[in-house]
Amino acid sequence: MSDKSSIRKGILSRRDSIDPDLKQAKDKSISERLTGLPEFASARTVLLFASFGSEVDTISLIDRCFKDNKSIVLPKTNKEEGELLLYMINNIGELVPGYRGIPEPSVFEGRSMDVRNVDLVIVPGVAFDEQCNRLGYGKGYYDKLLKHRTSPAIALSYEEQIVVALPAEPHDIKMDKIITDKRILNCNG
Repeated sequence: MSDKSSIRKGILSRRDSIDPDLKQAKDKSISERLTGLPEFASARTVLLFASFGSEVDTISLIDRCFKDNKSIVLPKTNKEEGELLLYMINNIGELVPGYRGIPEPSVFEGRSMDVRNVDLVIVPGVAFDEQCNRLGYGKGYYDKLLKHRTSPAIALSYEEQIVVALPAEPHDIKMDKIITDKRILNCNG
Protein backbone atom coordinates (compact mmCIF):
# COMPACT_ATOMS: atom_id res chain seq x y z
CA MET A 1 0.00 0.00 0.00
CA SER A 2 1.28 3.45 -0.87
CA ASP A 3 2.13 6.03 1.74
CA LYS A 4 -0.24 8.93 2.35
CA SER A 5 1.93 11.48 0.58
CA SER A 6 2.06 9.59 -2.72
CA ILE A 7 -1.68 8.80 -2.56
CA ARG A 8 -2.37 12.48 -1.94
CA LYS A 9 -0.24 13.53 -4.91
CA GLY A 10 -1.83 10.99 -7.29
CA ILE A 11 -5.43 11.72 -6.30
CA LEU A 12 -4.96 15.50 -6.41
CA SER A 13 -3.52 15.16 -9.91
CA ARG A 14 -6.50 13.00 -10.93
CA ARG A 15 -8.98 15.46 -9.39
CA ASP A 16 -7.27 18.46 -10.98
CA SER A 17 -7.54 16.83 -14.42
CA ILE A 18 -11.36 16.51 -14.41
CA ASP A 19 -12.75 18.40 -17.42
CA PRO A 20 -14.49 21.64 -16.27
CA ASP A 21 -17.80 20.77 -17.98
CA LEU A 22 -17.76 17.27 -16.49
CA LYS A 23 -16.83 18.73 -13.10
CA GLN A 24 -19.87 21.00 -13.23
CA ALA A 25 -22.16 18.03 -13.94
CA LYS A 26 -20.50 16.02 -11.15
CA ASP A 27 -20.92 18.94 -8.71
CA LYS A 28 -24.64 19.10 -9.53
CA SER A 29 -25.05 15.35 -8.98
CA ILE A 30 -23.23 15.48 -5.63
CA SER A 31 -25.29 18.48 -4.51
CA GLU A 32 -28.55 16.73 -5.44
CA ARG A 33 -27.55 13.59 -3.53
CA LEU A 34 -26.64 15.62 -0.44
CA THR A 35 -29.73 17.82 -0.44
CA GLY A 36 -31.91 14.72 -0.88
CA LEU A 37 -30.71 13.16 2.38
CA PRO A 38 -32.98 13.20 5.45
CA GLU A 39 -29.97 14.41 7.48
CA PHE A 40 -29.76 17.49 5.26
CA ALA A 41 -33.50 18.15 5.32
CA SER A 42 -33.66 18.06 9.12
CA ALA A 43 -30.44 20.00 9.79
CA ARG A 44 -30.94 23.56 11.00
CA THR A 45 -27.22 24.34 11.37
CA VAL A 46 -24.79 23.00 8.77
CA LEU A 47 -21.01 23.07 8.88
CA LEU A 48 -19.74 23.38 5.31
CA PHE A 49 -16.41 24.29 3.77
CA ALA A 50 -15.79 26.89 1.10
CA SER A 51 -14.47 24.95 -1.87
CA PHE A 52 -10.97 25.67 -3.06
CA GLY A 53 -9.14 24.66 -6.22
CA SER A 54 -10.57 21.49 -7.74
CA GLU A 55 -12.64 20.49 -4.68
CA VAL A 56 -16.33 19.69 -5.06
CA ASP A 57 -18.08 23.06 -5.44
CA THR A 58 -19.83 24.10 -2.24
CA ILE A 59 -20.74 27.70 -3.08
CA SER A 60 -24.07 26.60 -4.61
CA LEU A 61 -24.67 24.41 -1.54
CA ILE A 62 -24.07 27.37 0.76
CA ASP A 63 -26.58 29.39 -1.29
CA ARG A 64 -29.08 26.51 -1.10
CA CYS A 65 -28.71 26.40 2.69
CA PHE A 66 -29.41 30.12 2.93
CA LYS A 67 -32.53 29.68 0.76
CA ASP A 68 -33.66 26.83 3.05
CA ASN A 69 -33.18 29.11 6.11
CA LYS A 70 -30.38 26.99 7.52
CA SER A 71 -27.61 28.52 9.61
CA ILE A 72 -24.25 28.15 7.88
CA VAL A 73 -21.01 27.60 9.75
CA LEU A 74 -17.60 27.63 8.06
CA PRO A 75 -14.12 26.88 9.38
CA LYS A 76 -11.28 29.35 9.80
CA THR A 77 -7.78 27.93 10.15
CA ASN A 78 -5.86 28.77 13.30
CA LYS A 79 -2.38 27.83 12.09
CA GLU A 80 -0.68 28.63 15.40
CA GLU A 81 -2.85 26.17 17.37
CA GLY A 82 -3.25 23.70 14.49
CA GLU A 83 -7.04 23.77 14.67
CA LEU A 84 -10.17 24.92 12.88
CA LEU A 85 -12.29 27.63 14.47
CA LEU A 86 -15.94 27.75 13.43
CA TYR A 87 -17.96 30.87 12.62
CA MET A 88 -21.50 31.43 11.44
CA ILE A 89 -21.83 33.47 8.26
CA ASN A 90 -24.80 35.45 6.97
CA ASN A 91 -23.73 35.60 3.32
CA ILE A 92 -20.98 34.58 0.91
CA GLY A 93 -19.60 38.13 0.94
CA GLU A 94 -18.28 37.50 4.46
CA LEU A 95 -15.63 35.12 3.13
CA VAL A 96 -12.06 36.29 2.62
CA PRO A 97 -8.93 34.46 1.43
CA GLY A 98 -7.35 32.76 4.43
CA TYR A 99 -4.81 30.01 5.05
CA ARG A 100 -3.33 28.88 1.70
CA GLY A 101 -5.85 31.19 -0.05
CA ILE A 102 -8.82 29.09 1.08
CA PRO A 103 -12.00 31.20 1.50
CA GLU A 104 -12.92 31.47 5.17
CA PRO A 105 -15.04 33.71 7.38
CA SER A 106 -13.82 37.05 8.58
CA VAL A 107 -13.73 36.83 12.37
CA PHE A 108 -16.96 38.11 13.86
CA GLU A 109 -17.70 38.77 17.52
CA GLY A 110 -20.56 36.65 18.79
CA ARG A 111 -20.54 34.27 15.79
CA SER A 112 -18.16 31.63 17.10
CA MET A 113 -19.66 28.13 17.04
CA ASP A 114 -18.84 24.83 18.70
CA VAL A 115 -18.95 21.73 16.47
CA ARG A 116 -21.23 20.09 19.08
CA ASN A 117 -23.91 22.68 18.19
CA VAL A 118 -23.93 21.76 14.50
CA ASP A 119 -26.59 19.39 13.10
CA LEU A 120 -24.65 18.21 10.05
CA VAL A 121 -20.93 18.31 9.26
CA ILE A 122 -19.84 18.41 5.60
CA VAL A 123 -16.11 17.95 5.02
CA PRO A 124 -13.61 18.01 2.17
CA GLY A 125 -10.84 15.52 1.61
CA VAL A 126 -8.27 14.33 -0.88
CA ALA A 127 -9.07 10.61 -0.99
CA PHE A 128 -11.56 8.17 0.53
CA ASP A 129 -12.06 4.43 0.58
CA GLU A 130 -15.18 2.27 0.74
CA GLN A 131 -14.70 1.77 4.50
CA CYS A 132 -15.25 5.55 4.84
CA ASN A 133 -11.66 6.34 5.72
CA ARG A 134 -10.65 9.88 4.76
CA LEU A 135 -7.28 11.20 3.67
CA GLY A 136 -7.05 14.96 4.11
CA TYR A 137 -4.39 17.45 3.18
CA GLY A 138 -1.98 16.28 5.87
CA LYS A 139 -2.30 18.70 8.78
CA GLY A 140 -4.99 16.86 10.77
CA TYR A 141 -7.23 19.93 11.17
CA TYR A 142 -10.46 18.08 10.40
CA ASP A 143 -9.55 14.99 12.44
CA LYS A 144 -9.06 17.20 15.50
CA LEU A 145 -12.39 18.93 14.90
CA LEU A 146 -14.39 15.80 14.03
CA LYS A 147 -13.49 13.91 17.20
CA HIS A 148 -15.70 16.39 19.13
CA ARG A 149 -18.76 16.30 16.86
CA THR A 150 -22.12 14.92 17.92
CA SER A 151 -23.70 14.92 14.46
CA PRO A 152 -23.11 12.98 11.22
CA ALA A 153 -19.99 13.69 9.18
CA ILE A 154 -20.47 13.51 5.41
CA ALA A 155 -17.67 13.92 2.90
CA LEU A 156 -18.12 15.24 -0.63
CA SER A 157 -15.97 13.52 -3.25
CA TYR A 158 -15.67 12.82 -6.92
CA GLU A 159 -15.67 9.14 -7.84
CA GLU A 160 -12.06 9.71 -9.01
CA GLN A 161 -11.09 10.25 -5.35
CA ILE A 162 -12.27 6.82 -4.17
CA VAL A 163 -9.53 4.22 -3.72
CA VAL A 164 -9.64 0.57 -2.66
CA ALA A 165 -8.00 1.15 0.72
CA LEU A 166 -6.30 3.97 2.59
CA PRO A 167 -3.67 3.63 5.29
CA ALA A 168 -5.67 4.57 8.40
CA GLU A 169 -4.20 5.49 11.75
CA PRO A 170 -5.98 5.57 15.15
CA HIS A 171 -6.37 9.38 15.05
CA ASP A 172 -8.00 9.32 11.58
CA ILE A 173 -11.73 9.94 11.85
CA LYS A 174 -14.02 7.92 9.56
CA MET A 175 -16.92 9.52 7.74
CA ASP A 176 -20.51 8.42 8.31
CA LYS A 177 -21.23 8.83 4.59
CA ILE A 178 -19.33 9.76 1.46
CA ILE A 179 -21.27 11.30 -1.39
CA THR A 180 -19.83 11.04 -4.89
CA ASP A 181 -21.21 11.90 -8.29
CA LYS A 182 -22.22 8.24 -8.72
CA ARG A 183 -23.24 6.93 -5.27
CA ILE A 184 -23.57 7.35 -1.53
CA LEU A 185 -21.30 5.23 0.63
CA ASN A 186 -23.03 4.67 3.95
CA CYS A 187 -20.66 3.52 6.68
CA ASN A 188 -22.44 4.10 9.97
CA GLY A 189 -23.67 0.56 10.38
